[in-house]
Amino acid sequence: MSRFNLAIVGGGLVGASLALALQAGAKARGWKIVLIEPFAPGDTYQPSYDARSSALSFGARQIYERLGLWQHISRRAEPILKIHVSDKGRFGAAHLSSMQEGVPALGYVVENAWLGQCLWQALDRDVISWRVPAEVTHMQALPDGYRLTLNDESQLDCDLAVLADGGRSGLREQLGITVRNTPYDQSALIANVTPGDAHGGQAFERFTQDGPMAFLPLPDNRCALVWTRTGDDVQRLVALDDRSFLSELQGVFGYRLGTLKQVGARHSYPLALIEAEEQIRSHLVVLGNAAHSLHPIAGQGFNLSLRDAASLAEALLASEAPMGDLSTLQAYRERQRADQQMTIGFSDQVTRLFSSQQSLLTTGRNLGLLGLDLLPSAKSWFARQAMGLGTRTDV
Repeated sequence: MSRFNLAIVGGGLVGASLALALQAGAKARGWKIVLIEPFAPGDTYQPSYDARSSALSFGARQIYERLGLWQHISRRAEPILKIHVSDKGRFGAAHLSSMQEGVPALGYVVENAWLGQCLWQALDRDVISWRVPAEVTHMQALPDGYRLTLNDESQLDCDLAVLADGGRSGLREQLGITVRNTPYDQSALIANVTPGDAHGGQAFERFTQDGPMAFLPLPDNRCALVWTRTGDDVQRLVALDDRSFLSELQGVFGYRLGTLKQVGARHSYPLALIEAEEQIRSHLVVLGNAAHSLHPIAGQGFNLSLRDAASLAEALLASEAPMGDLSTLQAYRERQRADQQMTIGFSDQVTRLFSSQQSLLTTGRNLGLLGLDLLPSAKSWFARQAMGLGTRTDV
């Protein structure tokens, strides 16, 4: 039976980022790492109008720069130069700009397929073993690690297992790790849209009586739409023909980017704040969406998971204890606790504040948006949260 120092269960964006963050140190230490992923990556990147995308914060760029990957990622990363925040039908609005914050961009929008391709191509197969396509069907705790059973009935042992298999992790449930599930009673509709005018690197956060909406700039003058609505209304919007859908979207978003010309495939999913009750055990770490799934409107979910992965890699590489040692994992957890609490709280409160139609709250949030434009210190605090720098003091 094969034995590894570390097994990463889930080779998506978070799992692959963790593998890359550990790669150089693992090579120097002679660690054996295996990455287990059910979907094999393609040999080449294939552009698609309907590609799903992620908003990377400026802090995420800094992490990938330290890993030597940003130059490659940036070839198809659309910079967010400005963010316009507004409340439909009300006077409040705020404007954030990269120039005012002294950074090249507030964030970047990257297609998931491109980011995944960049990550997988950067992995050294002599250091990171791949089991792809493969799936872990069972995890058994051992005194010194975990035994993983794969769907081909093969088994492997590891000193440390990292569970990064997504928000619907069956293995998390199998291990008896409970989650706090707080439904938002909303669903997200996502699609790519082509506007009539050039987006110019501007992102829009628009809050309406039916829920918040985000327009994020993509390459080729597309925009990634995240439109939050009630569940029944989302299904109605998904079922509309393209022309009717664009007309309804135009009525809510307005003409800030001219006439909306094209929309791609539409998808929807229910929204909830999900937090695992345990993120560490001896010889086990829960990471990514398996640890916490956030509302997408604030664009913080993947960025927080990436910071978790970078922090975990630093803790493992700095420790002289055996791999999987509980004290090392507890130190990682404590280090990330404040970041997680602040980011999850920021995302949740922004979502709830701008989804409420109570008159006092709508008046208060509009005054707050005006205050952001009038108070540089408040705007800078808000921008640092959006850029993933809220708990950082070194940048």
